[in-house]
Parts: sequence; structure tokens; C-alpha cells
Amino acid sequence: MQFIQVAAGVLNQTPLDWDRNQANVLAAMRAAKAGGVAILCLPELCITGYGCEDAFQSPGVHRLAWQVLEELLPESAGMIVSVGLPIMHNNALFNAAALLVDGRLAGFVSKRFLAGDGIHYEPRWFKPWPTGYRDVVRHGGREYPIGDLYFDCGGVRIGFEICEDAWVANRPGSEMALRGVDVILNPSASHFAFGKTEIRRRFVLEGSRAFGVSYVYSNLQGNEAGRAIYDGDAMIASDGRLLAFGPRFSMDDWHLVTAVVDVDLTRMNRARTASFKPVFAREPHECVTAPFAYPAVSPSTLATPPHKFADGAWETGPHLKEEEFARAVPLALFDYLRKSRSHGFVVSLSGGADSSAVSCLVAMMVEMGVAQLGLDGFKQRLAYIDRIKDARDVRSLVSGLLACVYQSTRNSTETTLSAARGLAEDLGAEFLVFDVDAQVQRYIQMVSEGIGRPLTWEKHDLALQNIQARARAPSVWLLANVRKALLLSTSNRSEAAVGYATMDGDTSGGLCPIAGIDKAFLRRWLVWLETTGGEGGRPVPALAAVNRQLPTAELRPPESHQTDEDDLMPYDVLDAIERAAIRDKRTPLEVFQLLQPQFSCSAQQLAVWVERFFTLWCRNQWKRERYAPSFHLDDENLDPKTWCRFPILSGGYVRELKELREHVRRLG
Repeated sequence: MQFIQVAAGVLNQTPLDWDRNQANVLAAMRAAKAGGVAILCLPELCITGYGCEDAFQSPGVHRLAWQVLEELLPESAGMIVSVGLPIMHNNALFNAAALLVDGRLAGFVSKRFLAGDGIHYEPRWFKPWPTGYRDVVRHGGREYPIGDLYFDCGGVRIGFEICEDAWVANRPGSEMALRGVDVILNPSASHFAFGKTEIRRRFVLEGSRAFGVSYVYSNLQGNEAGRAIYDGDAMIASDGRLLAFGPRFSMDDWHLVTAVVDVDLTRMNRARTASFKPVFAREPHECVTAPFAYPAVSPSTLATPPHKFADGAWETGPHLKEEEFARAVPLALFDYLRKSRSHGFVVSLSGGADSSAVSCLVAMMVEMGVAQLGLDGFKQRLAYIDRIKDARDVRSLVSGLLACVYQSTRNSTETTLSAARGLAEDLGAEFLVFDVDAQVQRYIQMVSEGIGRPLTWEKHDLALQNIQARARAPSVWLLANVRKALLLSTSNRSEAAVGYATMDGDTSGGLCPIAGIDKAFLRRWLVWLETTGGEGGRPVPALAAVNRQLPTAELRPPESHQTDEDDLMPYDVLDAIERAAIRDKRTPLEVFQLLQPQFSCSAQQLAVWVERFFTLWCRNQWKRERYAPSFHLDDENLDPKTWCRFPILSGGYVRELKELREHVRRLG
């Protein structure tokens, strides 16, 4: 039996934050060494940060990355550590993992398969390393092997699959298994999406089983660069058995997931497999040899139960999506707050679903942070914010970090004011009321006098609605500036799809936390939060006053009884059309035919809604281009800067919509 303690290190990194990134790497390395870990896998591009974007093309970035790598080398004495960084070689840039062995740099393995879809743009900066090729990198007068390599470290063979390498059909691990690799390391920067952790667990387990190896998967955690959220998913498996995985959505700067693997056991299991046919090295340089003496594994470590699962039964519960949303966005808000050095958040709280959800998510950020870090630990992370220095509990922290503002006009109602006030009190937020009706009327009077005729609801409906939303922006921006806080926009994905928002009005803000989520789910989530609150959280009963309302912009006079769904269509229909049209790229007629069996409305009504969606989608692309940055939550994102590109000017589906109308006409 040859027992080896291995670890996956999870890090909260920031692009180009050299000192913070290095400190996190060093903390993980030192803790691993103190715990007797022999092999430590750290995330992809952890030295520079994964989200450096076009800064990867800067020679200064490569110089500093090498400098940090060299500074880390002495700390690897007595260990084997993989760290990620970009490497320039032969006038091409590669996404590489460096293997440090007992204080020396053994070489680099470069990523073969680049992530180039969805929010990923790796092919913009990096080149894929060709299978089977090896070379040497020259730096500081020395040569280091690079390429399609594996390593023999003290008689244990170590190979790599770097993030996307494990998501493709022809995984590099299958070749490494035939060459007798014992341990595969997978340093990743795999962004969060709803339900994605189950996919990762499948390929980690299947990789360890099919390749007959021990498999160590490490990931980033937190909001690294602004839009993508990393859940910190880290796993260790051996021979198809999951030995350990760590907590997701942690607010710690780093943590380790450890397990003991038996190299002799995986070798023998592979030897007993009839289909295994080893391939012997034909290339003299495909295996890099590095001496290493493995530390003895203590008996107490061997006595640890083989499955060390993270706490949280919610991960397999019926409300997984609700729970993930309630953890991912607060984590992202926390990192965005501290990394941007903002002094809190301001929300224009209307008493409706969207602004209520955003306010709840900020309060949940505080509750989650205190639960994980403790009151003092949470305050220490935000020590630059004077308003929370004397906070003694969660409520006083929320009050210091969140200001909610209800901005009324003559079209506002007591119902929404009461709902907004009640929610702010429940959460512990500071609550202010601004009456902006006088400003609205001054704008209307000024323009009426300028054009020589009055503005009326009969002729100028949209203009009169929009001026109310826009009149609210200056005062709430002023409050955010006074507080040195970040103004949060409250637009959701459903409304972004059809442009049901006022630019420079309710879209005002530096960050839009819910722009990646549809309105139908958001409303369900608020009901869940009102009554349940999730595992480890608390229900928010004040949401009852929000949930019993029909969504309304409250921009027309009260006697018009304005609702969002009257202006647009039922939100479940809108979301279904959006998924079929935008995510699945179907034509208007195809969308109609797909959805007709799903909804009980008439064919004519459904056709009207489908045409309305496509018309508004094309007309409002310019709005989506101007939305505040948002968090990526799934593959239905409409953010044109990271996911869903569409021309600002287009033909507007004229021929396609004509085809739909003719089809419905034939139906009678």
C-alpha cells in the first residue's frame, strides 16, 4: 500500500491583483504542508487571475507572472504543487499549469482544449497546445519542458486535464491512463451555473473510474472579475469513488479539500481490468522525471472516514435552484463590494418584486457572511467602511450597508409604499422616502411650454411614463455618491428581453444583480423566501405584501390599473418565448408551433404575443448594450458583452413574422 495525501485548493482570486493572489496561494500551500499534503492542485491561471481579458496580451503581465512563480518555488519544498499562469512560447500564448516539485520547477503542461463558447473567450488570447508535441521554455538562462507531458515524481506518475480538457469527448486522461499515470490533476476556472455541480461530479467520478486513477479537481470561488461567479466546487475521487468534496459558495479567501489515496490500489485495479492495454513511452521526453520523497501518512489521517462530504443537505433537496440563487448572488455581491472598495449598496425600492429581491439578496449577503466568517471576520473584510465599525449584530450591519429609497409620484400608491417600508424594516435596512413628483411636473411643464402644447396621456403615454422613472435617477444617484455606495439596478432578464425598462431611469446603477434571471422564477423565489428562507437562512414574512401584488410599473394614473403582464404578456409565456427564440434560435413560426400545445390561449393570442416579443427584442437591443454589468447564472443570459450577441440594427424578422401571420390565418 502506498498512501498519499492529496488536496484541492480553492482560491478567491482577482485579475492582476498580484499580492492578494500570491498571498492566497501561499496560505493554501502552507496549510497543505502543515497538514501533511504531498500533492496540491490549485486552480487554473491562479497567479494572474482567470479573468484578465485582453491584459493577457501585455508583456508586463507575463513578466510579473514569472516573477510570482519564482517567488513561490521555495515554498513548495517538501511538496508537489500545481499553479496556473499564462506562458508565452514561440510567439504564442498558452494557458499552462506549472508543476513545482520540492522547490524546483519541473515543467509546464499546456491546455489542449480552449473554452470558446458562452461567456468564455479563451481562443481570443490563447492557442490550444497540439496533442503529442513537447518543447522547452527558456527563461532566466534555464530550460523547462512544456507541452503534452506527464511527470514521474518519486515513482508516482502525475498528469493533467486543465478545465475544458475534461469536458470534451477525447479527454487527455484516456491517453495518460494508458501510460500509467496514477494521479490526474484538474486545475479549473469553471463558472457557476444552476445545476452545474452535478455535471462536474459526473466527469470527475467517471474520469477516476474509467482511467483507473485518483482525480483531484480544484476550482476558483467567489466573484473574480465582475460577471462570472465561481462556486468553489472541489472534489477528490479515486477509482470511481468520491472521497471528498468541499463547501460551495464560501466567503473564505481559500480553503483545502483533502483526502488520502492509495496508489497501489488504483494500479492493481487497473491491472485487473481486461480491457486495459498499456502503451509504453515512445518519445523520450513525454515523461519528466523529478525526485521526490513522499511524507508518511499519519494513522489518524487513515482513520478518517473515506467520504468527507460538505455540510448542506440542500444540495440534493427539491429547491436546489432556489438555494443556489440564494447563495451565488450574495457571494458575488460580497466580492463585488469589497473588491470595488464600495461602501455599501443603495436600492430604489419600489415595493415590487424586482427591487425587493435585490434588497433581500443584499441582506442575505450579510447574514451569509456573518454565519461563515463571524461578526468580527465579516467586519474585518470590510474594515474600510466606517459606517459598520460599531455594528453589533446582523441588523446593524445591514443598516450600515443597505439604504432603500422609495421614490413616489402622484401615481404611486399606499400599497407599494407600505410593502417597501415593511420589507426594509424586516431586513434592517435604512429606509428613505423621496417625493419626486414636483420634479416630474416641472419637466412636463418645461417641455409643454417649449413645444407649445400640453402633454397628455392620450397622445404621450410612454413619454409621460418614462419621465417619472428618469426623474428618480438623479436623487438616488446622489444618495449613492454621498454614501460612497454602489447603486444597484433592478431589471430582470424577462424585461431586458423586451426592453420593458426606462434607460437612465429604472436601469440606472453600476451593477444589476438579477439581470440574468427570469421574472417567473424570481416571483417563485420570493414566495419561497417568504415562507421558507432556505437551509441556514430565515424566512422574510414581510414579502407577503410584495407577493400578493400583481407586478406593476405604477407609472400610469391609478385608475388605469396598469400591470406589467397587461403591457407585455403573461411572464411564463414571455419566458417560454425567450428561451425558444433566443436560447434555441427558433424562428417566430417555430416558436409558435412549439408553444401552442403548452398554453391554453387561442392561436391568435399566442401569435400576437410571439410577434410582440420578436418586435420588441429587435427594437431594444441598444438597451441591452447599455445595461449595468450583471452576474452570469445560466446559459439563458442575454448580456451582449459575455453571452448573447445580436445586431443593434436588424431587419426585424419582417419576413419571418409574415410567415407566422399567414400560418395563423390558415388555421382560421
